[in-house]
Amino acid sequence: MTIARRFLTLTAPLLLLGLSACATPFSADVSRFQVMPAPEGQSFTIQSNNPKLQGGLEFAQYAALVRDALQAKGYQPAATVQSATLVVNLDYGVDQGQPKTVTHYGSAHFGWPYYGGFHHGYRWGWYDPFMFDAFDYPEIDTYTLYTSHLEMTINRTSDGERLFEGKARARSTDDSLPKLVPNLVSAMFTNFPGRSGEEVKITVAPEPKK
Repeated sequence: MTIARRFLTLTAPLLLLGLSACATPFSADVSRFQVMPAPEGQSFTIQSNNPKLQGGLEFAQYAALVRDALQAKGYQPAATVQSATLVVNLDYGVDQGQPKTVTHYGSAHFGWPYYGGFHHGYRWGWYDPFMFDAFDYPEIDTYTLYTSHLEMTINRTSDGERLFEGKARARSTDDSLPKLVPNLVSAMFTNFPGRSGEEVKITVAPEPKK
C-alpha cells in the first residue's frame, strides 16, 4: 500500500463523517393552478385520494402538517366534515428508484522529474509505482435515485368547483416518506397559493441539528 493510499484509508471515515454532519437542502419542483379566494376564515377538511390511506396514522401525521400550513395562511379547520366549506385531497408517494452510475477519472501518477539510478528494480523517472498513485482511474459509483411526489387539490364543497391543483416533486437518494413528505408540504406551501400555471423550483432549508 502506498503512502497516499494509507492516508486515504485513514482519512476516508473522517471525511464521510464530516459529510454526514452537513445537512443538505431539499429541492422540489412545484407546479400550481389556482383560483383560490382570499382567506377569510373559510373552513376546511382534509382527506386522502387513496382509501387505503384514509384513517391511517401515517396519513394523519401528514394531514396535520397541511392543516397547520393552511391555518397559517388564514383558513380554519372545520368542526365537522359536513360543515367544511373546502375539502382538501392529498396524495403522496415515492417510486422504486432508478439506478444511476457515475464514473470518476483521477489524475496521472506522480514521480520525480529526474533520471539516474534504480529503486527496488524500478528506474526513477516521471512514473514511479511507489509514489503517489492514489488517484487510480476510472472509479465507478452506483447509487439509486428516488422520485417522490405530493399532490393536493382543494374543492369548494357547495358546488364541487376546483379551486386549487398543486404538485410537488423531488429527487433524492432517500426513499423515506416520513422524511420526504414534510419537505414536500413545506415546498407546496411556500408562497401559497402561488401564481397559477407556474412551475417553480423551491429549496427548503434543512432543520438545524439538535
